[in-house]
Amino acid sequence: MARVVSVNVGMPRDVPWRGKPVRTAIWKRPVEGRVFAGRLNLVGDGQADLAAHGGEQRAVMVYQLDSYRYWSDFLQHSDFEFGQFGENLTVEGMADSDVCIGDRYRIGGAIFEVTQPRVTCWRLGIRMGNERMPALVVAHRRPGFYLRVLQQGEIGAGDAIEKIADGPERMTVAEIDQLLYSADHPVDALRRAVRISALSPGWQGSMNSLLDAVLAGRRNGNAGLSAAPAAAPAWNGLRRLQIVASKRESDDVRSFDLAAADGSRLPDALPGQYLVVRLKPRADSAPVMRNYSLCGPPGTGIYRIAVKREHDGIASGYLHERARVGDVLEVSAPRGSFVLQPKASPVVLMSAGVGITPLLAMLQTLVEAEEASPREVWWIHSARDSAHHPFADDVRRLIAGLDKMRSFVFYTRPAAGDRPGSQYDAAGRLDLALLQKAGLPLSGTFYLCGPAGFMGAMTSGLTEQGVPGVRIRTELFGPAAAPSDGAARPAPHKPSGEPGSGPIVTFVRSGLAVLWDSRFGSLLELAEACDVPVRWSCRSGVCHNCECGIVDGELLYSPDPIDPPGAGLALICCSTPRTRVDLDL
Repeated sequence: MARVVSVNVGMPRDVPWRGKPVRTAIWKRPVEGRVFAGRLNLVGDGQADLAAHGGEQRAVMVYQLDSYRYWSDFLQHSDFEFGQFGENLTVEGMADSDVCIGDRYRIGGAIFEVTQPRVTCWRLGIRMGNERMPALVVAHRRPGFYLRVLQQGEIGAGDAIEKIADGPERMTVAEIDQLLYSADHPVDALRRAVRISALSPGWQGSMNSLLDAVLAGRRNGNAGLSAAPAAAPAWNGLRRLQIVASKRESDDVRSFDLAAADGSRLPDALPGQYLVVRLKPRADSAPVMRNYSLCGPPGTGIYRIAVKREHDGIASGYLHERARVGDVLEVSAPRGSFVLQPKASPVVLMSAGVGITPLLAMLQTLVEAEEASPREVWWIHSARDSAHHPFADDVRRLIAGLDKMRSFVFYTRPAAGDRPGSQYDAAGRLDLALLQKAGLPLSGTFYLCGPAGFMGAMTSGLTEQGVPGVRIRTELFGPAAAPSDGAARPAPHKPSGEPGSGPIVTFVRSGLAVLWDSRFGSLLELAEACDVPVRWSCRSGVCHNCECGIVDGELLYSPDPIDPPGAGLALICCSTPRTRVDLDL
């Protein structure tokens, strides 16, 4: 019979890592005597990163003595101590290849249920002195797993581990870990995984995303780990497109229609996607790259973008003042995962300012699909006044073609001549409480686009009203990612020290181009040195949290990712530039 070898706890503390303190609770130490297992954790135990560890679904972490022996041989280490892998219970038996999600066990006075494998985390690399450990535990099928506490009680070293119930579907910890992190996602296994009610909600969401992607034939990237685009970009790098029309849409927004110079039809884009445009506003300066959302009707064979004139904006100033019909621009293929989902739930399109552009493309698609699949649609927009309300007439025409349609427009500072009731519905900032009184369907899927302050306020407000994060989809202008540690950062800048001598690395959204320097171990390290906002977790090519778009260029991977990124995507935690690269960061 399996038994508990050691019970280990630890509280968050600061440890040095790359010259700075890191808050972590992965240092666990054995406890003498018995310990109370509560709903959220063991008494005396804590977690620093509650997004990935701890809580009801991850109350107790388990690792096996057999895996200790395995890693001791593999890593040539003989000085491991219990708690070395951040586990609360070091056990004899209960191998990851035998224990199944949903299995229930009695240990001492408590009853536990297996909920998920260990989340790949870079802090394991710190604890082990080997930054590849998050990738190694997955690749070698020895992740460990979490338990939920069904019955609270005391446990201690030496307690027998009695299995009292089998989990449904009999999917082992190692099997479901590989199903998510590897490149193999068989549909039958995914169907089994989504039927396991004991699987933690986060992993349930990942399995459902993978299943949806497989059934829809979307194989570009790992949909369970990242918001991968639905399809690979239609072409690599940049293509020369010609401006065939331009129109003033408001006092500060102008649209541009782009077409193939040879008259051929451009590939269709998904509603919500964007283009990356490379411009050279001045002959004596380096090119600049900018992202512009597509806002034209679908299926026309041309692309329409809308550009807001920014104060001192180099790119927007050039396009507004100097670009003319007939000019040629360098343009990427449509890209991005902020796209309209083909589901039956209500759709809420919520924007502010020029954030209207990707949602306009979604609205046009919904109008065309009205006869085939009518959905309740809410159009909510915030503008300063009528002079700064782009595409207002286009939207009014479109919403007239939808039966299940509600529109609500806010003007933050309406002008004297602006007409309430016809041009706008309410003065002031967008007000969720007012919208709820009007019947806003919180059961719908929300698509949000606009400035950072607007996005943060709306996301927080919807979350407080009970809308789950999976139904709040966002697109943010500028550098979209937030630092993994949540700390404030200065504006992106060139790294300190002498410039490198390698290929140029352009962080497109941050408007920064720097020379690669081999003193950085990865593109992630370069981005951090430049204070470019990035997300990451494993730092070893497993979790895809650092995944971003690569507009142009080639990369070298070391180590190779367990599940390679899809076309047009990059994992920057384990890659360096082979050639000049343009990253969508």
